[in-house]
This record gives sequence, C-alpha cells and structure tokens, in this order.
Amino acid sequence: MSDLLQKPLRKGEQTRASILDAALATASRDGLEGLTIGTLAERMGMSKSGVFAHFGSREDLQIEVLKLYNHQFEQEVFYPSLRAARGLPRLQGLFARWVDRVSREIASGCIYISGAVEYDDRPGPIRDQLIGMVQAWQFALRRAADLAVAEGHLPAATDTEQLVFEMYGLVLALHHDARFIRSPRAIAHAQAGFARLIDSARGAGPA
Repeated sequence: MSDLLQKPLRKGEQTRASILDAALATASRDGLEGLTIGTLAERMGMSKSGVFAHFGSREDLQIEVLKLYNHQFEQEVFYPSLRAARGLPRLQGLFARWVDRVSREIASGCIYISGAVEYDDRPGPIRDQLIGMVQAWQFALRRAADLAVAEGHLPAATDTEQLVFEMYGLVLALHHDARFIRSPRAIAHAQAGFARLIDSARGAGPA
C-alpha cells in the first residue's frame, strides 16, 4: 500500500520514528556499536527512560535500526529495479542503483559493510540480522542473474554465483576506495568493472 494511503502516525509512533531516524544517522556515522541509549537520548533531548519506553534494550534498538536501513535500501535499490525488464536490464538496474546509493553514503558509510566489520566475529542476534539481510540481497542479485541466463541475455554456462560474488567485490572496492582512500575515480572504476564483468560473462559459452 502506498505511504500516502497509510493512516497518519500517532504521537507515540511519531516519536518512535524520530528516534529511529536519529539512531540510524548515528549508527551510519559511528557504527552500530557507537549507538547507545544515552547518546541517543541526549541527541533527541529526551531522558534515557523516555527512549527505553520505545525500545526495551540497546540491542533491540540496534536491530530496529538495521530493519529501517534495510527497508530504505529496498525502497531505493530493489523495488525500483523490478520495473526493468526481466534479465540483464534488471541486473544492470540493481547494480546501478546499488552503486548510486553507496556513492551517496560515502560521508556516512554503508551499514551492511560497516556492520560486517563490527560483527564478523561477534555471534548474536545483531550479527544474525545482518547476515540475513545481506544474504537476502545476494539472493535477489543471484535471482536477477539467473533470469538473465533464462532470458538468453547471458550464456547458459554462466556461473551466476561467481558473477554475484564479483559484483559484491566491486561494491566493496568502491566503498573502500571512495571512503578510505578518497579516490575520485572509485565510482567510475566500479562501473567500468561491472561492464567488463558482463562482457566477460557474455563470452562464457554458448547461450
């Protein structure tokens, strides 16, 4: 249902949404581990108990932040790409929107990527939530690549798992070079890398 058709948020829901927006901004800048009830309450001009009234624990807050980030990612990257034709046009749209979003996150950081660094060796609900979201995105990319094969846009011999792995690698390199090295050519390199990857896949074997 369109957001325009949804009922207006009640005051408590509005407050909760505002807290989550502030929490997402903080987590994007300082990481999920940099997100605390105290700093968030100070930023919102609220008491700690006021924040706790909406989130039972810091971990609950962190998970809700992840869900909000994932929702925004889907709305900006995944769903608009579904309007493209099945197959290679859709896969290209997914990658183009992904690169565009990451490029706009350079000043803050991609929570999928920063979260993986923070929680790669820290088992628990937050890591599980992150893994589930990343795997769902990888599955969507793999599905689009499989459809590109089914539509005859890529050869039948295409290893779509390898293709998605390399697409992910390009975005990781983009994030690293743009955010850490401050390379002005990082986006262009990622786009050129993807074009070369698709050209290579097209020559993988007979369709």
